[in-house]
Amino acid sequence: MMKKVLFLPFLQIPSGHHQAANSLIDGIRQIDPAIQCDKVDILSYSYGKMEKIISSIYLKWIHSFPQIYNSIYKTAVYKNIEVNKRYRLYELLFLTFMKKLLAEKQPDLIICTHALPSYMLNYLKQRHDLQIPIINVYTDYFIHSFWGIEQIDFHFVPTQQMKEYLIQRKINEDNIFITGIPTHPKIKKQLEPPEYKRNSLSTVLISGGNLGVGGLENLLHHLQEIHSKPRIQFFVLCGKNRALYEKIKGLGTNYIIPYPYISCREKMNELYNQIDAILTKPGGMTISESLFKRRPIFIYDALPGQEQINLSQLKEDGLVFHLDKENIYEQILSILQNEESLHQYQNRIDNFHTHIHEKEPSEIIAEILQRH
Repeated sequence: MMKKVLFLPFLQIPSGHHQAANSLIDGIRQIDPAIQCDKVDILSYSYGKMEKIISSIYLKWIHSFPQIYNSIYKTAVYKNIEVNKRYRLYELLFLTFMKKLLAEKQPDLIICTHALPSYMLNYLKQRHDLQIPIINVYTDYFIHSFWGIEQIDFHFVPTQQMKEYLIQRKINEDNIFITGIPTHPKIKKQLEPPEYKRNSLSTVLISGGNLGVGGLENLLHHLQEIHSKPRIQFFVLCGKNRALYEKIKGLGTNYIIPYPYISCREKMNELYNQIDAILTKPGGMTISESLFKRRPIFIYDALPGQEQINLSQLKEDGLVFHLDKENIYEQILSILQNEESLHQYQNRIDNFHTHIHEKEPSEIIAEILQRH
């Protein structure tokens, strides 16, 4: 009998929640094409076109009032995370639709890559209204109080610290898998540290997220002020920001090279293999790909809320270099030319990898499906 897996991200914007779900879906299909995978955004399913309006307001809010968003986010879901909180408004808005979706899809397994559906399903299990096994796939480097935890059957976490947090919450250790944030099977994992160039041009990939948002333009303004012979060549992922792509192209410089949105994962894999380091924001998916590629990660900016907390956790583990806003170029160059600093960094990357489960997340999911 054909098995059905339901993936539940949230919102339609191309976030890490969707990327993680897509990566797992493609991984599962490689293992067994007969497994049916559906991905549903509960907001679009529940309220149709309202999702686009809400997504637009959400993005504008983050960029127009970052400190307010940051404060509300931390108070709502990150303060007193050990306390089980009720989010009654969300229950009112989504529980009926969630039940309808489950009755319609009849899945054998549910995978949540966002906290909101996880919270709803956890609540349904508490009330004994649901028996289907559920997996939480965390796409940040921390767990906040909006995630359903106690009633969730399996947890795929990025780090050892997150596993320890769940154990403190009385979750059975056998049901927690340290997978890293799931990356696409076509982004090939590197087993050994990369070779660093000596006395030649370094290459650094600049990523600002699929939407080309964040402090990217500010950053480029700093980099344009390099007047001497450059020692670093920058590849800039502009995402879907066409204006930014054209602006960089118009500079006519051979040391800042723009790329439009790259949908081909093989091409993205090749690009990762060419670079010496990545300069990015602390979004879960880009960080995860860089960690699996063992490339030094430089952070130039962090959006309020999730990214700022990610940055704090990643710095604590020594997995990123957080740059000052001034002299970015000089900071990157000094680290890339410091063999001892790079060696210490690779030791910390090795330590991160020692905790990662030997099986791919999609393989673990296939095994869970066989057992249920």
